[in-house]
Amino acid sequence: MIEWKVTDGLTDYAEALAFMEARVAGIADGTEAECIWLLEHPPLYTAGTSAKPADLVDPERFPVHEARRGGQYTYHGPGQRVVYVMLNVAERGRDVRCFVRDLETWVINTLAEFNVEGHIRAGRVGVWVERGDKPLTATGQLQEDKIAAIGIRLRKWISFHGISINLEPDLEHFTGIVPCGITEHGITSLVDLGLPVNMDDLDAALRLTFDGVFEARSAFSCDNLTAPSGL
Repeated sequence: MIEWKVTDGLTDYAEALAFMEARVAGIADGTEAECIWLLEHPPLYTAGTSAKPADLVDPERFPVHEARRGGQYTYHGPGQRVVYVMLNVAERGRDVRCFVRDLETWVINTLAEFNVEGHIRAGRVGVWVERGDKPLTATGQLQEDKIAAIGIRLRKWISFHGISINLEPDLEHFTGIVPCGITEHGITSLVDLGLPVNMDDLDAALRLTFDGVFEARSAFSCDNLTAPSGL
């Protein structure tokens, strides 16, 4: 059984890390259930294991936390749904690439519940949306904005950290970093895309689409998938 934990208000980042550390240890030794934790953080930046100091543009703006997950700098704050994923990857094939692709697919399927088409791109971690409402790029391509970030860590084949999906955060807060080290693309949110979605709607979509991804994954092979850079 997987415990779905939803926390209202803003959760301190250190408190979240302590909870994940304890739960991961419990899952590994068989005393705790797997857990999906849905929450929001106060405004802060996190540095993954690939973070570059130059990408922290405004280090005094918000607290900066060493996350020890894969990836580079990310922002968390009110209006963003953070999904901490504490699952036994050993029981799901011991394939990190497949597990990350499952997380990406889960986000894409969740966005589809709101008629938003999400994409993954080689060399770019996270989930992206094409912006037909913006001018084309200099090369004649559709502009793409990031709507969700993904970064995990494994300990004894148990995952933690996870996903953040932009519902209605203050997008200007992202300017204090180079999000995930990418300078040529922007950041968006469901509300920025013009969708009147609230957090309860998003949570319901996450729960609705979860089993369809993680129950069905054993039906296909990930042998030809490429792991996202930065993981």
